[in-house]
Amino acid sequence: MIGGLITIAGGTLASSGFIISKKPNAKELIDKLVPYTGWIGMVMFFWGVWETIAVVRNLALLSSAPLTWVFWAGVAVADLLVGFLLGFSMISKYALSRNELAKEKGALIRAKLMSIQVPLGFLAIIMGVLYLLAYFRVF
Repeated sequence: MIGGLITIAGGTLASSGFIISKKPNAKELIDKLVPYTGWIGMVMFFWGVWETIAVVRNLALLSSAPLTWVFWAGVAVADLLVGFLLGFSMISKYALSRNELAKEKGALIRAKLMSIQVPLGFLAIIMGVLYLLAYFRVF
């Protein structure tokens, strides 16, 4: 359940500019999350790494339950990419600071992903909501 909530929070932060432009009253709620952007991003990123490893390790599930596997892979991608975007400053500070080449490559990847940050944010929101619905066995 916490995974779904974190995914929704990260997706909301990633697509906050678009959300605020459409619903200005959402700014107050989003502003409450902003101080935790880096930490939410770090948690999402490492959660996404863990999920990606689990998805790859469970490729056999693709033949017996393909929708479950695709859903799981979607959550992993959303968490990994949105987490990377939101937590990049902390990731570069703690993980990439010792290697200048890694820091530069990380910045290049981030620059490429910034152009699709809003769609990735909406993907994360959708996957987080579906994650919660699956958790509560709604479907």
